[in-house]
Amino acid sequence: MYNVLICDDEADIVSALKIYLTAPDIKIFCAYTGKQAVEMVDSEDIHLVLMDIMMPQMDGISAAVKLRETSNVPIIFLSAKSEDSDKILGLNVGADDYITKPFNPVEVMARVRSHLRRYFTLGSAVQQPDSIRVGGLELADSEKRLTLDGEPIALTPTEYDILKLLISNVGKVFSPAEIYERVWNDTPYASENTVAVHIRHIREKIEIDPSSPRYLKVVWGRGYKIERS
Repeated sequence: MYNVLICDDEADIVSALKIYLTAPDIKIFCAYTGKQAVEMVDSEDIHLVLMDIMMPQMDGISAAVKLRETSNVPIIFLSAKSEDSDKILGLNVGADDYITKPFNPVEVMARVRSHLRRYFTLGSAVQQPDSIRVGGLELADSEKRLTLDGEPIALTPTEYDILKLLISNVGKVFSPAEIYERVWNDTPYASENTVAVHIRHIREKIEIDPSSPRYLKVVWGRGYKIERS
């Protein structure tokens, strides 16, 4: 059973999303403020948060920042704002995806299913070695764990998927569109900015000097790769 939290200050939207997402394997939890969402994730075993940005008593951005202090649960933002700057801000604070209002119910369900699947499996259908080591980086896939020089590194599910794709294909360059298609399982809409934000977050976690990376390299005009140090 998947536990999905819907958080929006408009009760009609919460009700509509609850109808769209109700399924035999999905249990819906509801909140109407960012503060309630944070409290719900603290008290319940929530597997995904679908959250509006503009809300009272802690907006969605602040709530996401608070959630990321203790949880890697997937966060999908819902917002009427469609500017790239707003999307990038959401991704910068730890969101995994962004859907603009008015939304297509089929798209919402597809994205929710995709993120739930990655959160629980964090892998592709292709069988990969359980433990992959590149220099001081070691990814233990059965435990969904990354260590750097023996120290654990906390990654969000999306960051984990991106790094797993790259570290499983050392030296191979993936374009932002290819990464988006492989990780998000979706058409690469506005993929370059979205992927770039997550790449920066990964670099900040695994590189001593993110501006001069040892592992996660950019190949200008082509994309990103993991380089064997």
